Amino acid sequence: MTWGSQSICVIIAAKNASDTISTAILSALIEPEVGEVVVIDDGSTDATAAIAQACDDGTGRLKVERFDVNRGPSAARNHAISISSAPLISILDADDFFFKGRFAAMLENDDWDLVADNIAFIQQSVSGSSSLVPARFAPEEHFLALSEFVEGNISKRGVERGETGFLKPVIRRAFLENHGLRYDEALRLGEDYELYVRALACGARYKVIRNCGYGAIVRGDSLSGRHRTEDLRQLYEADRRIMEVYSLTEQEKSLLQEHERHIREKFELRDFLDAKAKGGLGGAMSHALARLPAVPAITHGLWLDKTERFRPKPQQVSDIRYLLKSTPLNP
Repeated sequence: MTWGSQSICVIIAAKNASDTISTAILSALIEPEVGEVVVIDDGSTDATAAIAQACDDGTGRLKVERFDVNRGPSAARNHAISISSAPLISILDADDFFFKGRFAAMLENDDWDLVADNIAFIQQSVSGSSSLVPARFAPEEHFLALSEFVEGNISKRGVERGETGFLKPVIRRAFLENHGLRYDEALRLGEDYELYVRALACGARYKVIRNCGYGAIVRGDSLSGRHRTEDLRQLYEADRRIMEVYSLTEQEKSLLQEHERHIREKFELRDFLDAKAKGGLGGAMSHALARLPAVPAITHGLWLDKTERFRPKPQQVSDIRYLLKSTPLNP
């Protein structure tokens, strides 16, 4: 099958994104493959919805709806899926943008259920970022296995973050429909990761190319960096549900268990610190005594936090870095 023009629905879940939403929307509308842009204002208290509506280019492709109460990115994206119809779905964060011509390379072949490209992480201080021309890379490609994907989402201290969960694939709507897949609305952290793991467990062909078409702005105040303790609990419990529901290989189970443990240890430390903030040292000790199996994770986390300043921190060596390690082409 060859995908024609206007075959993609771009979904943007937005909360208090009045400063960035127009750049995101306009970068989608300029692409000839985009037939729908659905913006869900997820309970914003600023002018996000009005600014989004003002981006209408008169082609009838833009739809803006608003939740009166914040319901989270999963609920916003699921609603957008339900009110759209294009055969392909592309998620765009409200503070990011597409580089011009993104989808031509992604839709060149039809041997995938999800197809992702490279991401450029751009420091917020870079002016005119949406007008930049990304680096060109050799046309390498491969298919992500479930094990590789999960392992790629286990972050390591002292290493610059580069989780495969950051990838923003184009998704075949029919695959979601055939397998009854939607975002888990209990999740406000790792919702993309969790959906893609379930898709891979259902046999999805997840193709990754090295062409860079997605620009992600690196901000110190991003919503994803302000997750709640409860969000961590929901994420490790999601790993457990996947292991219970799906038929997995021993390697896949082992890596999911490692990811679950990785997230659960973060939760236990945060939960302990919450108890200390609420009840002082006595409250923290009572909390630890009530959760003795969690004490090793708590003490390890406290030790890592206390010694953090003595360890070298990962530094972004330039204003722009790319998620996928690729072979650059000469300009």
